[in-house]
Amino acid sequence: MKIIGNIIWWVFGGLGAALGYFTGSLALAITIIGLPIALQTFKIGLLCLWPFGSRITRSDCPPGCISLPLNIIWIICGGLWAWIMHMLFGVLLCITVIGIPWGKQHFKMAGLSLAPFGKHVELGI
Repeated sequence: MKIIGNIIWWVFGGLGAALGYFTGSLALAITIIGLPIALQTFKIGLLCLWPFGSRITRSDCPPGCISLPLNIIWIICGGLWAWIMHMLFGVLLCITVIGIPWGKQHFKMAGLSLAPFGKHVELGI
């Protein structure tokens, strides 16, 4: 089921969204300062590429002095807009009965796009 869900996801915009995240990640990786943010956008792009069967887990390192300020900077510099976008699409998809599984994936991505520092994406390939 997850393979079929991912293929439908790719056809109806997931592949384009993942390519957008990867392009943004590449643009951020060009600068030295943007490299930590590039890793986070790449992480969201991976989740956007294969959302069905993937899990978001907390990292092994203790949260604290570096992940909290980076998440705050992330929210200010664009994470809030990504969260709003994924929440909006999640709600719109959940209005229809057939779109509920895809809406759940948007909610999963919304959680990651709000605070990606200190989290890992485990792909269920």
